[in-house]
Parts: sequence; structure tokens; C-alpha cells
Amino acid sequence: MGCLRVQLITLQILVILSSVAIAAQATAAIIAKPGCDDHCGNVSIPYPFGMTQGCYLDDVFLITCDNSSIPPKPIYGSNESNLNVTKIDVVEGQLHILNYIAYDCYAGMRRTATRYSGQTFLDLGKFTISSTKNKFTAVGCDTYAVVRGWKDTKICTTGCFSICDGIDSVVNGSCSGIGCCQVSIPNGLQGINLTLSSYYNHTDIIDFNPCSFAFVTDEFNFSSNLFSDLQHETDLPLVADWTIGNETCEVAQKDQTSYACVDKKSTCYEPDSTTPGSGYRCNCSAGYRGNPYISGGCQDIDECAEGSHNCEKDCINTVGNYNCTCPPGYHGDGRRDGERCQDIDECANPSLNKCKKNCFNTVGSYTCRDQSRVIKLAVGLAIGSTALLVGISWLYFGFKKRKLDNMRKTFFEQNGGPKLQKLLVGREGSTESIRIFTAKELEKASNNYDRSRILGRGGYGTVYKGELAGKTIAIKKFKIVDKSLTEQFINEVVVLSQINHRNVVKLLGCCLETQIPSLVYEFVNNGTLFHNIHDNNKASVISWDIRLRIATETAEVLSYLHSAASTPIIHGDVKSANILLDDKYTAKVSDFGASRLAPSDQTQLSTIVQGTLGYLDPEYLQTSQMTEKSDVYSFGVVLAELLTGKNAFSFDKPGERTLATYFLTSLKEGSLVNILDDILVHAAEQLEEVANLAMRCLTVKGDERPTMKEVAMELEALMRKAEKHPWISNESITEEKKSLLGEQLNVGTSTTNASEEVSYC
Repeated sequence: MGCLRVQLITLQILVILSSVAIAAQATAAIIAKPGCDDHCGNVSIPYPFGMTQGCYLDDVFLITCDNSSIPPKPIYGSNESNLNVTKIDVVEGQLHILNYIAYDCYAGMRRTATRYSGQTFLDLGKFTISSTKNKFTAVGCDTYAVVRGWKDTKICTTGCFSICDGIDSVVNGSCSGIGCCQVSIPNGLQGINLTLSSYYNHTDIIDFNPCSFAFVTDEFNFSSNLFSDLQHETDLPLVADWTIGNETCEVAQKDQTSYACVDKKSTCYEPDSTTPGSGYRCNCSAGYRGNPYISGGCQDIDECAEGSHNCEKDCINTVGNYNCTCPPGYHGDGRRDGERCQDIDECANPSLNKCKKNCFNTVGSYTCRDQSRVIKLAVGLAIGSTALLVGISWLYFGFKKRKLDNMRKTFFEQNGGPKLQKLLVGREGSTESIRIFTAKELEKASNNYDRSRILGRGGYGTVYKGELAGKTIAIKKFKIVDKSLTEQFINEVVVLSQINHRNVVKLLGCCLETQIPSLVYEFVNNGTLFHNIHDNNKASVISWDIRLRIATETAEVLSYLHSAASTPIIHGDVKSANILLDDKYTAKVSDFGASRLAPSDQTQLSTIVQGTLGYLDPEYLQTSQMTEKSDVYSFGVVLAELLTGKNAFSFDKPGERTLATYFLTSLKEGSLVNILDDILVHAAEQLEEVANLAMRCLTVKGDERPTMKEVAMELEALMRKAEKHPWISNESITEEKKSLLGEQLNVGTSTTNASEEVSYC
């Protein structure tokens, strides 16, 4: 009998364990179709993806499992690409893969290796590269990298350059152009092709950085060790977006035989990051999670067990939701954001208490006591509690105030406040016009730095539009990530405090008491010169007279900085994007973050090379010596922009990438007329003189360029001449080009190759 009882008990235990196992199996997440493998090695393969016939939605979602690897590797193949898959996310609609690294290596002046990990491009077919998760990155101290992508038939190109002259100038964790550069990629790219170039074949940095690298990835933290470590890497993680079909949700739901959101608890949505006609995705309804592409794939979430509920006290799970309950002695719906559990006053309702008299309510219950004792106890507790509360509050607010004061003092010192005060002391008129704003004032003015208030972003920070005391202002909020950018902030305040010119954006003040410091400027309402001359709708409004006046006003500012300021100032980043225009198209020069004070006993300053591609003085780029003639060269590029309406750097110029080279080549060949802006032909004589002036500014040797004072005087003379003899425009632009420009500019002929249409995103 004893043995039989043991057997019965054992059998009961086995039945219970079996039931538990069956229940656990029933509630386990279903990710693949019945009878289909749902894993390849360590990676889950959820439907609509699959590895065998009938286990995937269509050929776009086919995954090949490479069982020859240990552990096996899932491979996604599209056209000629075979990509190693590391994760498939059906909730976000993303495919995590490993993407190749491009590198270009040198020994002396000789290229030794150029590798693209067995591929020259990445092709995802119908899938697209996530623009929100990935960025294009280039690593190297003599590196120029371009990523060329495509979506359908449209081609998009972007890139960046990275320059440094020593390992000491590299800042770990910073990817702002010194040893590392990084840019966002356009949305919706189906494939990419990477190109790497070097300015000087790594000649001066070969001892610590013989190679350039470029890649698109979603996880990257730069350090100088990568100059050597990346040579041993073959690929990095990349995130791709995927959708179902090409239809919208409304169209897809009409054909239930092909509709992919098959689970009854699923919903259909169209991702914000995709363009119309790019398909849809499925998601489990609120209160459910799992795979919405499989019947029964969306399963109830037990919010109570996971702690993801909103109950103040007790939680009861329901299918697709949960309920909150209050314990005895309380009433309410029990939710933190609703009617929280509140004490029931049983004494107020005689049916809820058993006291004949002297009922006293307590939290969650009540007591029957002698009234006199209760009153004395209540009074004592009230007095004691009040005194304790007052004492704690006094200590708390005192501690909080001291902490806030210390934090503001710390931020003030970190943001260079003492150094800034020291630099401004003794400078006549510098402190009278500059106001110190509080953080609360600027937060209120910019609506807590709302995204809708953003006017533009630059290398050193973001500019917001604000309203302060009925006056519109521009707030430049720096993105301080290292000490060098703190120096840029201090530099801009010191430089602007020395400038008093009507064509320079006026500095109203600054804020130093927050972690990220800010500068406050006057607001200039008509955008940048770059936007006005490169926007087809706006460019037609800006006549030659206006362009000549803008050039003259800008030249006068630079002449003032170089020769009339109390201490000569080199701007350092002259470009059309840093010239603002008001509603009367009056020029306002801005962004002095790269500027330098140049004492009269110094003719040149050694700096880390910084600036904008297309505007950089080639002599400065080679020697790292910034001079006043560096500004002259950059201004020459701006003159070429005003004459041609073309970008300072792009890929649409035959054989050339910089406007300066293209402009000078056209002058030399006598074919400048072919690149001039059509609306300018009526001012042929002035165009010739300004073109020759621009050519002198763009001379490679700085000593051979004119000074900004000479440039300003020549432009001023042209303006006076134009006022005495205004040019009369001719409606026949083509004939005007031939009759006037052809003779005065000695223009030849040229051809352009328009076989491929390229758009730059």
C-alpha cells in the first residue's frame, strides 16, 4: 500500500507539471508560421520573414540560414548583396544587418590598399536605410568622403571632410570634423555607394593615420584608437526599414486574401518615415504584444505581473487591459491618473460604523473613543506636525537654494564666465550694450526651445527665434561637448563686443547660468543670402543692383574688421550662409564663432583648420595659418555665387567640384557667360569688372590678393557709377548675352553633359 500511495502521489505531481507546461506553451510567443523554423543560430526569424518555401510572405522577406557557420548565421540577399542579419524587429519594422566599411590606405604618396569588404555598394532592394537610426561617418585626418544613394530613379549625394594635423588635436567622443566627421543621410534610400578621397595622400600624418575610413552605421563612438583599429574591422551594424507591399492601409484592407495584418488584435499603420506608396506595417492593439502578421500572434500583456500598470494599490489583469481596485476602507477607481484610492469617512455615515457616539475616522478605518482624549491627542499631533513640517520645509528650501546657486556658479565657470569677464574688463563700451539674460527669460522667449522656433543649425549650435518684451530676437544655443567649443563661445562674445557696424548682426547679450550657454542677437527677418540666391523663387527678385549693394556692404564690414576695429579681426568663416538679409535686402554679417582677434604686430595666426568646404582658402588649408587674405579668398567665392547663382561646392559642374575653380577656369577659357545668372545680363560692363575683381580675390597666393579695403573701395565706386548711369534691362536674355557679354568678356563656347539628372539632398 505504501508503494501504491507513492506512485499515486508521483502521478498527481506529473499531471500538475504537465498542465503547467502545456499552459506555458500556450502562452509562449508565436513568431513563425506553424511547422516553420523560427530561429537561425541565435537570431529569431519572425514571419513575414522565413527561411523555407511557404514560411515567408514573399521573396522580399526570404532569409537564408548559413549552417556552415558556428553558430549558424541568417543571411539576407538582395541583388548582389549578401548581408548578415543580427536582429529582425516586427514592432518597429526594422532589419538589423552588418554593413561593410570602406577604407583607403597610403604609404608615403603611394596608395597601398582600397577595400570595400568584397562589395562596392549596398543594395537593399525594396527595403530602405533608416535615416533616423543611421548616420554617414568618415574617420581620418586627411579625408574627404561621399555617400551616393538612390531611391527609385532619384539619386541623392552628401558627404563630409575631416582634417587634423596631429593626434593631439583629436578629441575623443567628438565627431565634428577633426579626425572624424558625421552627417545625416536622406530618407528612403534603397542603396548606397561610398567614395573616399585624400587631399595630400596622408603625407604629413602617415605615422599615426595612414588610412581613411567611411561607413553608414547606427552605433558609433569615435576615439583616436580607431585610426588603427578600423583596419581590422570588416563591418558595422546598420538598421534598415521594411514595409509590406506598396499600398496604403485603406487599399490593403479591401483585399483580405493578401492583407498582412491577420491577427484579430492587430492594427494597420503607415510609417511617418516612408513616402506615399511605400507600403504599410502591422502592430498589435493596445494591451497586446507579439507578431501581428500571424493569427494568434498578438497575446495579452499581463500588466499586473510586469508592473506596467497605473494602479495605486491592487491590480487585476483582464484580457487586453487591467482593472484597479481599492482595499477595504477606501473608494475610487484606484488609478494614479484618475480617482485615486481615498479614505472612506465611516463616521459620516452611521450605517458604516458601530459606534454609539464619539466615532473618530482613521485612514482606512475608524475608532470609537472618548472625545476629550481624542481632542487633546489631535491638538498635540497637529502642533507637533506643523512644527516639524515648517522645520523640514525651511531646511529643504534652504538646501535647494544653495544647490541651485552652486549649480549656476559651476555652470558660469564651466562656460568661461570668469575668463569672459576678464576679457571684457577695460574694453570701452563693451559691457554697456551686452546684457546678461537669465535662463527663465530665454526659455519663456523661445517657448522652452520649441522645435518650431528653430531658424537654423550650425557647427557650434542651434539658433531659435524668440519674443522678449515685445521684441523679436534670435537665440544661439551652443552645444558644448568639449573645451574647444567653450573657447568658440567666449571668442564670439569678445569679438562681437569690439564691433560697432550697422551691417553686423548686433549682439544683445548672453546667458551663462545653464549647462549649455546661449547668445542673444537682433533678429534679421529675410533669411540668409545663400537661401535667397539659391532658391529659384527668391533669386529672380534679387536684381544685380541689390546683389552689388549686398556685396559692397559685406566688403565694407570685412574692411572695417581688418583695418578699422580697435583690434583687427579675422572673420574666418565668410560664406553666403553667414550673411543675413532684412526686408530691404540690407546685408548683416553673422556667426563670429571661428573669428580671431589679430593684434597689429601679428600678420598671421596658427589655428586648427576650420571653415566650410568650397570657401576655404587653399593657402590656409595647407599651412593652418589664418590671415586677413583668408577672408578675401572666401569673399571672392561669395562674389562668384552672386554672379552665377551656383553653389560654392557641388557635383553638377563638369570636371570641377568647387565654384572657385570652375569660375576661374571659365574666365580663362572665355566662357564665363555660360555660367552667369540669366537675370544679370543687362549689367554687362559691371559684370566684367566684378568678375575680374573676384578673380583677383581667388588668387592662390595670398600676397597677390587685394586687401578688403581695396575690394570695398572698388565695389563702392561701381555702385556710385551705377547710380549715375543705371543699366536698362533687356527682355531678350539670349540676345543680350551674345551682343554684350560675348564682346566684353571675350566669351568662348562650352558644352555640358546632361545625360544624367542628379538631385542633391
